[in-house]
Amino acid sequence: MDYQPLADALRPRELDEVVGQEHILGQKGLLRRIVESGQIPNMIFYGPSGTGKTTVARIIADKTHRTLRRLNATTASLQDIRNIIAELDTFLAPGGILLYLDEIQYFNKKQQQSLLEFIENGSITLIASTTENPYFYVYNAILSRSTVFEFKTVTPAGVKPAIERALRILSEREHCEAQCESGVTEYVAQGCGGDVRKALNAVELLFSAAQRQDGKALLTLEDAKTVTQRSAMHYDREGDAHFDTVSALMKSLRGSDPDAALHYLARLLETGDLQGACRRLLCSASEDIGLAYPQAVPIVKACVDTALQLGLPEARLPLAEAAIFLATCPKSNSVVMAIDAAMGDVRAGKTGDPPRELQNVHADGTGFEREQGYKYPHSYPGHWVAQQYLPDALKDAHYYEYGENKTERAARAYWAAIKGEE
Repeated sequence: MDYQPLADALRPRELDEVVGQEHILGQKGLLRRIVESGQIPNMIFYGPSGTGKTTVARIIADKTHRTLRRLNATTASLQDIRNIIAELDTFLAPGGILLYLDEIQYFNKKQQQSLLEFIENGSITLIASTTENPYFYVYNAILSRSTVFEFKTVTPAGVKPAIERALRILSEREHCEAQCESGVTEYVAQGCGGDVRKALNAVELLFSAAQRQDGKALLTLEDAKTVTQRSAMHYDREGDAHFDTVSALMKSLRGSDPDAALHYLARLLETGDLQGACRRLLCSASEDIGLAYPQAVPIVKACVDTALQLGLPEARLPLAEAAIFLATCPKSNSVVMAIDAAMGDVRAGKTGDPPRELQNVHADGTGFEREQGYKYPHSYPGHWVAQQYLPDALKDAHYYEYGENKTERAARAYWAAIKGEE
């Protein structure tokens, strides 16, 4: 008999057997109600690996009278699509075709568009899966004709019953009872990172490598740690996981939560993404701390330079220092608000020539209606004098607002006194 991976052998055949996804497959879940109705629309399943996307597609195929065809977009070509289309209206697909297209994000625009006509007339029902955000990777023409369902990472509590079932099946298959050290199932459930398939593969490997004694297979915690090391990380530097992690790091720094900031920094560093971590920390120094503590920029720059010189794993130390520092700094977004407002006017075409007073002095006496007339601020009390600096079209524009922090309040008071605005 050919070898069948445990994860495939244990693949659910009914919706009630699917682990997790209660939000869409629970008794009141929309996807469950759609499947039970028998009227299957075009759908896109979006979520991490090992969360049941392919399994649910297979269950749907079993409940429909359509011919099931499967393609993986990483290897399929336009000709493969044409071959499937050629089956329509033949004895091979009398009731139409249910096409399960895995990793649809790898299909280019032409490949995706080749399906449109047949999706619209209903001869092909498309169920596509992707680990990337479909709103970024699937073309609008397909997206507008499909319903998107998000499959979420399965919790350790949700994975544990699948592990226990796998151990029972392996014990029966091998006629050798699985005996686990305390904490083995919990560790595998936690370490698989919400990927049920990965957890089952780990269990199968543990069982096959376990020492046999008195008709029992001894599964140790040490072996469990070995087979699951680093497996909890869902990370691709070009994918959603990268952008989600760096976004979470930035928002944790902005939210003044040093514990969360360290967590997301650790996730970046554990995958070796030193550059991504450095870039976010440098950005936060200006975007979120800004003028509330202007020294944040040189301090963080020093930490980043040190980290890049050290390299990993030592780089974690100065970067952790920077993360804790930024998270506990006073906050101000006055800089980003001011520059974004100014750039908004420029992009809208609100510019104009600089006032004559600010133009290059060499133009004086060369046909201009008057000389420059620039007032040199250092020649006046307090090193300030009132004069127009913005172009005429924007002379009343106001971009920068002082933040409510010690540093900016002091600057506001200083200039109010100089300008006589108190």
